[in-house]
Amino acid sequence: QVQLVESGGGLVQPGGSLRLSCAASGTIFSGLSMGWYRQTPGKQREFVATVTNGGNTYYADSVKGRFTISRDNAEKTVYLQMNSLKPEDTAVYYCSARIVITNVLFWGQGTQVTVSS
Repeated sequence: QVQLVESGGGLVQPGGSLRLSCAASGTIFSGLSMGWYRQTPGKQREFVATVTNGGNTYYADSVKGRFTISRDNAEKTVYLQMNSLKPEDTAVYYCSARIVITNVLFWGQGTQVTVSS
């Protein structure tokens, strides 16, 4: 089992920044591919960004150039730095962890991000 605890959500004005954190426990962090997804009411959960266990990063087109995903293997934490936030970035953001060798996926509890003036 992998436990994920997110933090860092909140209310921010358009154009502002937030940094989300997700701390993992329960397994070897270096064997995890980590990601962030988001969901708004009535819509499917959508991919935001991922960082593989090898350090490769991938982003949704909607956040490319504004968001940066990173991982600290020593701290067993993944981060999502969000800059130039827009109202359409408002969502519940979920951290994900995929065990690479088994492809089993785990989710965090979610953290609310609201972009509004």
